[in-house]
Amino acid sequence: MTSHPPPTRLRSLRGYRLFVAAQFVNVSSVGMQRIVQDWLVLELTDSPAAVGVAVALQFFPLLLVGPAAGVLADRHDKRRIVRATTTLSATLGLVLAVLALTGTIEAWHLYAVAVLLGLVQAVDGPARQALVSELVGDGSLRTAISTNNVVAQLAGMVAPAVGGVLIVVVGEGWTFALTAVLALAALALLAAIRSDDVREPSRVARARGQVREGLRYVASHPTLGWLVVLAGCLGAFGMNGPVVLAAFADEVWHTGSGGFGFYNSVAAVGAVGGIVLGARLRALDARLVVLAAGAFGAVEIVAALMPVQWAFVVSIALVGAATMLFITSAATLVQLLAPREMRGRVLAIYSPVLLGGHAAGGLLAGQLTEHLGVRVGLVMVGLAAIASAVVVGVALARRGVLRLTAEAHASATLAPSDAARPSDAAAPSDVAGPAGAVIPADAARPARPASSGKPVADVARGVDPQSPASS
Repeated sequence: MTSHPPPTRLRSLRGYRLFVAAQFVNVSSVGMQRIVQDWLVLELTDSPAAVGVAVALQFFPLLLVGPAAGVLADRHDKRRIVRATTTLSATLGLVLAVLALTGTIEAWHLYAVAVLLGLVQAVDGPARQALVSELVGDGSLRTAISTNNVVAQLAGMVAPAVGGVLIVVVGEGWTFALTAVLALAALALLAAIRSDDVREPSRVARARGQVREGLRYVASHPTLGWLVVLAGCLGAFGMNGPVVLAAFADEVWHTGSGGFGFYNSVAAVGAVGGIVLGARLRALDARLVVLAAGAFGAVEIVAALMPVQWAFVVSIALVGAATMLFITSAATLVQLLAPREMRGRVLAIYSPVLLGGHAAGGLLAGQLTEHLGVRVGLVMVGLAAIASAVVVGVALARRGVLRLTAEAHASATLAPSDAARPSDAAAPSDVAGPAGAVIPADAARPARPASSGKPVADVARGVDPQSPASS
């Protein structure tokens, strides 16, 4: 892992400014499309479980193509990938607009588009996240990710509220049409990013076994593997906002589509607070990620028990804050722990697990809501999220890595394991020595004793024999 260069003022980076603007517009487009999509499913089927199916179909494709999408991001120009995926998103929005405006739209159409949008997002995610580090460099990565998430959440405040109002004022068809227009605007901004705007480009030559290589690297790392486990659990047991908020709007508070959009916007407001809090905290370690996960489960339980609507709204803001504190901290730590030449593949494992868990959580929340009621269902998933945080926190503490920052990992990790070492097709990365000096990767590899041939201590090499893959 390389030592991190000094941070750069993000406002001075033309490419990053364009990227952030495109991110705001793109998140507005996708977020509005999903809000209208989920609400239309509820209107057509009158079933929260059907909304859960729609949510699941949006995220299950990530599990199928996620790792392969990471290899694609590592091999190719990430700018071209995100331009292509944005074009496809615009096309899907246009298809839904035509179906809705002609009065021919059915639930299965929405399910099919949900799957296709999930495939598009599966390819888009690793490339878009890795492009951030190429535009700003590792020294500014934490600030850039926080800024990026603030912008995304600002869009998240606007898109659901606007989408909910537009459903009432102009109908679903014209709202879908607007999402297509927004996606085309995002495409224009991405097209303006030039090759010289990329400060730290990274591309890996094609080689056999690169997907397996990424999986082995994550599984053998003392921290990454457990972060992936926690992300999957939290996605499955907690991140089910569309299902839960739709049910509260329809069955508990009787506020309709306008209330559904409003609750999503409130969660986005809270999310900005979580991002700002995360950016103000100096230490970034697994302990912060675990605490955020536990807080997330706790405030979900609080939200479920609120007897009046205003108290529910406040608690939803707290849920949004805890959610983004977890997501921002975990995503930044995962990127900083991964070598640059492995970053696309690591993100393509982490993100699909998080969002794939979200898919399973949508199904789970839909079934619990339909059979036990939305309040009981939310309490149950909140308890499960807390239990997951406790288990992962204890596991990391027992391995002595709970409070290790990314920089401490870089100093302690002399080299990845033989099984997890990046392929020869990729240039070896440098690592930071104990005093902060940059040591070439080849020189940093520990010598093996001639007598026994045994490697040096596993944890010092970044390999934990008690990681999730080996236990």
